[in-house]
Amino acid sequence: MSPGTIRLFHVDAFTDRLFSGNPAAVCPLEEWLPAEVMQSIAAENNLSETAFFVSQPDGYELRWFTPVTEVDLCGHATLAAAFVIFNFLQPGATAACFRTKSGVLEVNREGDLIALDLPSFPAKPSVIPDGLVGALGQMPEDALEANAYVLVYQTERCVADLRPDFARLANLPRTVIVTAPGETADFVSRYFAPSRGVPEDPVTGSAHCRLIPYWAKRLGKTRLKARQLSKRGGDLLCEDRGERVRIAGRAVLYLEGAIRM
Repeated sequence: MSPGTIRLFHVDAFTDRLFSGNPAAVCPLEEWLPAEVMQSIAAENNLSETAFFVSQPDGYELRWFTPVTEVDLCGHATLAAAFVIFNFLQPGATAACFRTKSGVLEVNREGDLIALDLPSFPAKPSVIPDGLVGALGQMPEDALEANAYVLVYQTERCVADLRPDFARLANLPRTVIVTAPGETADFVSRYFAPSRGVPEDPVTGSAHCRLIPYWAKRLGKTRLKARQLSKRGGDLLCEDRGERVRIAGRAVLYLEGAIRM
C-alpha cells in the first residue's frame, strides 16, 4: 500500500451470501488517526459501522464508528474485523484478541464460523417511555431496559410488521430493540438507532448481548438460534455463558480497496 492510503475492506457480516447480513467497513491502521478523521471516514463510508484497528504486541486495539458517532460496542464490525485478519492479514490464524472500550473481546475461528466472546447485558423490567409505542405503532406484551429499550412482542409477524416512525424514535434517549419468539429460529429481533445515524441496523451483535440472557431464561436453554428481521436479514448462533455471551456467524467479502488521504 502506497503512502497516504488506507486499506479498506467492505464485509457482509452474519451471513454466508453477498447483499445480506450487515455490511461493515474495516480499516487496518499502522497507527491511530485523529478521531475526527476516523469519524469523517465513517461518514463517507455511510455504513452502519466502520471498524478501525491497530496491531499491538498482544493483539489489536479496536474502535467502531457509525456515520455520526463513536460507539462502545459493535458485534458485526468486530466479526468483520476478525474476518479480515483471518483471511487477508494473517491467513491461517484462528484467534484474535481485541482491546476495546467494552474490555477485551476474544474472537475465534471455528471452521467457517467466527465466534465472538462478548459481555452480557441482562435487561430489567421497565416502564414503556412516553411516545415509544406511538413511534412503533403497536403495543408490546413486555418492556425491559438495558441501556436500550427492549420491547417483547407475541409473534414474529408482529415484529416483522412494525413500521417505526424514525423521526420520533430519534428523540428518545435510548436505542430500541424489538423481539419475539421465532418461527424457524428460537427468537427474532429488529434494532432501531436513528439517534446514532442508523435508522434500522441490519444485524446487531450488541443487541444480542441483551437478548441472549432474556431468551435463554425464558426458553430454558443456553444455546439459541437467532434471526434479525431487517430487509437484508442475518443469522446468529448464540450461547448464554453467564457474565458473557457467545455469538457466532459467517461473513463474506464484498469489496477491497484503498482510501486516498
